[in-house]
Amino acid sequence: MLAVLEQLETIPEGLRQGALELDKAYIPTRYPDAHQSGSPGEKYTEEEAARLISYAENILRFCDGLLPGI
Repeated sequence: MLAVLEQLETIPEGLRQGALELDKAYIPTRYPDAHQSGSPGEKYTEEEAARLISYAENILRFCDGLLPGI
């Protein structure tokens, strides 16, 4: 378990930044009433969606790489 914790301390900065951006989008993209007007589909561009999906995929790959050490 200690080896896993040591790996978590060395999370690449790009993953941290992607996670922060995903965190900001979590609530407003899931709930239709999170914005004062319009639906989430009207508030986000395809480019933003693709970028957020890419961040999520990178984080999942990183976590998948941690699993053998658990």
